[in-house]
Amino acid sequence: MPEKPVISNNSPLVALWHLDRLSLLRDLYIEVWIPQEVEKEFLGTKKKTRREALNNAPWIKTVDLTDSEKASVYNRLDSGEAAVLALAGEHEARLVIIDEKKARQEALKIGLPFKGTVGILLKAKEEGLIDEIKPLLITLQKKGIYLNESLITYALREAGEI
Repeated sequence: MPEKPVISNNSPLVALWHLDRLSLLRDLYIEVWIPQEVEKEFLGTKKKTRREALNNAPWIKTVDLTDSEKASVYNRLDSGEAAVLALAGEHEARLVIIDEKKARQEALKIGLPFKGTVGILLKAKEEGLIDEIKPLLITLQKKGIYLNESLITYALREAGEI
């Protein structure tokens, strides 16, 4: 029986793209799915460069929802987040990669395991795929990605870097 899928939202993809580390998804999970809505969001800016990044990352697969109406259940969320949770429900995902608080709360309500960008970086360090997360977190902040100071402190503590 094939392993259940891992499904990602846009913000973790953007963060890993900024770090030039989309390959961590392959190294950690072999394959990651994104719904059409997430692909559309990801390609919403810097389309040519990001399209090239996806083309060079065949482990990131765009997968259609069987029933797009299932996403309407998550009407508090944006379309990408709703599609991630709906796709996860359709395919009994083993994990969703999602950063937004509301979407994580919804995942928690339905018993769906989740990780965010920082969780991916922590797992990558634990697996020996990266040496340090601190420089990566600094890069993300310089690229305009908001990271709460308490999250940074937690991550650095978990990574054994403070």
